[in-house]
Amino acid sequence: MKMLVFGSVNIDHTYQLHHLVRAGETQPSEAYARNEGGKGFNQAIALLKAGQKVHFAGAVGEDGLFLQKRLEEMGADTAHLAVLPVPTGHALIQVDAQGQNAIILFGGANREITKEMIDRVLEDFEAGDFVLLQNEISHVDHIIRRAGEKGMQVVLNPSPISPELQHFPYQHASWLLLNEVEGEDLTGETEPDKMLSSLIGKYPDMRIVLTLGHKGAVYAHGSERISQAAFPVRAVDTTAAGDTFTGYFLGAMLEGMDVQLALKRAALAASIAVSRPGAALSVPFRDEVDGLI
Repeated sequence: MKMLVFGSVNIDHTYQLHHLVRAGETQPSEAYARNEGGKGFNQAIALLKAGQKVHFAGAVGEDGLFLQKRLEEMGADTAHLAVLPVPTGHALIQVDAQGQNAIILFGGANREITKEMIDRVLEDFEAGDFVLLQNEISHVDHIIRRAGEKGMQVVLNPSPISPELQHFPYQHASWLLLNEVEGEDLTGETEPDKMLSSLIGKYPDMRIVLTLGHKGAVYAHGSERISQAAFPVRAVDTTAAGDTFTGYFLGAMLEGMDVQLALKRAALAASIAVSRPGAALSVPFRDEVDGLI
């Protein structure tokens, strides 16, 4: 089986602040860094660091060629990463003294992906192959539908939240990996159990992983529920927590691990990531995670 990550590539501009900026406020930044980012990029890096082979599809501008090089250095196949005559997507990230963040996204090349580009990419993949998606590129609904029709395993991380998410063809998705905020937005429920019951009720064959921050995560498939506690750690930067969890969990699934162990590895990897600054840079390598396991 091939693993295709069809997602966003961003240049992250991160500012360390005492607290997140309020409306009308001007606040000096205590530190600044330019990093590699984008949910697609971060999740691909997490998969690669977890020991998986990754095919990456998406788009960058000329200013983002260093991101393509980084993916290739990590071992990704970037044959389907288009270089377009527009700026690369970027993010302005505030990180406060407690490690919480607020993010402004500019789509750039990520929002210039066409249905024709998508169809050309999917021609190289078959039934049974995995495709991992987020919500930072254009025409995600088209990818879900076409990949599902091909019999691919569609894994959707519905982040960031947008009105379009309510109209995605979820019947074509095999997996849904989401957090509490996304779960509430999709279901209207505020309690994790009710979120899962609502989603399973609509899509009974779907496998769902709901992450709950410091309360851990829950896997649901039909009537089955498997919980995993979070590993306590002092948070420095939570930017890549969800992306790290996603990459490590899927990596474990690709290797045929049982769900409980996959959840444990993913939770541990995410706890390591939040203890470090940065997005993709904070994702741990497999040897470090295995050593702690």
